Amino acid sequence: MCSSGRLTLIEPTAVVDSHAEIAENVSIGAFSVIGADVKIGTGTVIGPHVVIKGPTSIGKHNRIYQFSSIGEDPQDKKYAAEVTRLEIGDRNTIREFCSMHRGTVQDHSVTHIGNDNLFMAYTHVAHDCVIGDHVIMANGASLAGHVRLNSHAILGGFTLVHQFTQIGQYSFAAMGSAITQDIPPFVMVGGKPTRPHGINSVGMERNGISAEDIRLIRKAYKIIYKMNLRLDDAIDQMEDLAGDSKELSDMVSFLRNVTRGILR
Repeated sequence: MCSSGRLTLIEPTAVVDSHAEIAENVSIGAFSVIGADVKIGTGTVIGPHVVIKGPTSIGKHNRIYQFSSIGEDPQDKKYAAEVTRLEIGDRNTIREFCSMHRGTVQDHSVTHIGNDNLFMAYTHVAHDCVIGDHVIMANGASLAGHVRLNSHAILGGFTLVHQFTQIGQYSFAAMGSAITQDIPPFVMVGGKPTRPHGINSVGMERNGISAEDIRLIRKAYKIIYKMNLRLDDAIDQMEDLAGDSKELSDMVSFLRNVTRGILR
């Protein structure tokens, strides 16, 4: 049922289904449509002309701007009206004209978005994507289905990501990148065609990763991209190098689980 909490503000022209669960301290703007099986957590602000379709759960203190479409059916020809869902965490900013779709039964039936992410205008998150925390997708960046976008990754404007691709933590894609294979953690890519261009040392420094770990990641990058090694041989060398470095160990783990190969 829709909460009647004293601080909840629902504009008279908004349409809120009686089976939606709206917490206190939520604001819903004019002409927005909130469907059944939608849950919205406290402190979340929904702008005007937003459409949210369930099953969708939205956590606390999110901000969704006007004309966004959240929780719509997946754009998948195999979809046959199965019950699937979209999960959005806390403190995300979703700007104008964003679209985020529910999952499909061909995967885990859920599209999942973590916390503290920024989705700029016109970004698209397709069915079955999994997004971590503190991610930035700049204007027009789009994810195809089943993409894994790990925490602190940044996608520049109009970046396109192929389905089933994995994007590592702290990676950075320049404007207009076309990503068709996995991007290892900490790696920067860009250009036409899209190629690796070093490590995201600035992003790592800004997030408190030590100078020693950055040195190890830079050495690992050279092992992968400068020594003309098979990927398995490069991983073995990186594992010997990792020692107690959590960051480099995470990079090794990522590379051992790639499914589409890495962009090289």
